Amino acid sequence: MFKKNKEAKSLDLNQQEISTLIGYGYEINGEITGKSVIRIDGKVTGNVTTEGGLILGEKGIIIGNVKTKSAIIYGSVSGNVEALQLEIKKTGVVNGDINTETLEIELGAQYNGNLKMKQLIKSEEKVLKAV
Repeated sequence: MFKKNKEAKSLDLNQQEISTLIGYGYEINGEITGKSVIRIDGKVTGNVTTEGGLILGEKGIIIGNVKTKSAIIYGSVSGNVEALQLEIKKTGVVNGDINTETLEIELGAQYNGNLKMKQLIKSEEKVLKAV
């Protein structure tokens, strides 16, 4: 029932170049929008939308919705998360609804909300070919 999908790759955000960093101790009030990977170790009050990806550090806090291609959550999100790929690490907390295609939650992570998962296109193609 909960087998790892061999086709689903682990997120490679940690290997990608991070073009934007919001360091610990910084607070931003307002929306953040961008195209590349962002790492947040501070506090953001507002929605975060990025095409490249999001890494939320252990001390990072987002109070608002997140929309991105892929996200790794070590910190805390109070809001809805929409991502194609999502990992919630053992220190991560998500209080809000999740909409994703792939989800990985480590033992110890906290998640409170509704979950909506879309089928991967490759899985749908296999079913159609079998019929």
